Amino acid sequence: MAANVLVDASFIVALINRADDNHSWAAAQASAFARPWRTCEPALSDAFHLLGAPGATQLTALLARRALIGGFQIDENMADVVKLLQRYADIPMSLADACLVRMTEILSDPTLLTTNPDFRIYRRHGRQAIPCLLPV
Repeated sequence: MAANVLVDASFIVALINRADDNHSWAAAQASAFARPWRTCEPALSDAFHLLGAPGATQLTALLARRALIGGFQIDENMADVVKLLQRYADIPMSLADACLVRMTEILSDPTLLTTNPDFRIYRRHGRQAIPCLLPV
């Protein structure tokens, strides 16, 4: 089991929104991976925006009970985040995705839960695949 479980906005949205095509998969992963899960503030902002008012209460509850925590200092990692954004500008990579890739580089034994297939393209430390789980 991963020492650091990371989640992106797509996973958060799939978990909270029962109408999401990946809700069942996200719920199964939520049961399998211990909390707290880590994320970055840009991913939280994206999730709040995508969920809107109907999902904001549930997301706020995850934060309040510390099942989901921010675990990234963007100011301390800005140079590396900018390099990732420049490297993947053609995809394009979002700020949240760049922060999460950087988190996989600095946290021990990370696993990212996501529904975003771009994480299969991104590389950590230049050439290593991102350790992530996506729906089949």
